[in-house]
Amino acid sequence: MKECIIPALAGFLTGILSAWGIGGGTLLLLVMTLFLGVDQLTAQGINLLYFLPTAAMALVQHRKNGLLDRPLLRSAIPWGVPAAALGAWAATAVDVEILKKPFGVFLLAAGVYTVFQKGE
Repeated sequence: MKECIIPALAGFLTGILSAWGIGGGTLLLLVMTLFLGVDQLTAQGINLLYFLPTAAMALVQHRKNGLLDRPLLRSAIPWGVPAAALGAWAATAVDVEILKKPFGVFLLAAGVYTVFQKGE
């Protein structure tokens, strides 16, 4: 029972962060690989499955609150679907060791950008 508490708590907390648009899935990936001993490829798969219900609930709430930009969605979806497929292929076709460093650099760059971003 004890071994389920930390993963469940991590999923719950990162779910809240995801709903707020903070990037909880990325944090979940880090928790799984750094603290729970899950290998990178398995963690990526879990993260993708975790994203589906989280994104669905966020989409429902954003639509309910009138926060969806339909013209932007119409232009983003045709590019996003093939890009997601290409990314999924790359995540399974490329050696995990090759992906770790660029992913870490991306996370650092995103964090720095977020910290120094001007408020709207």
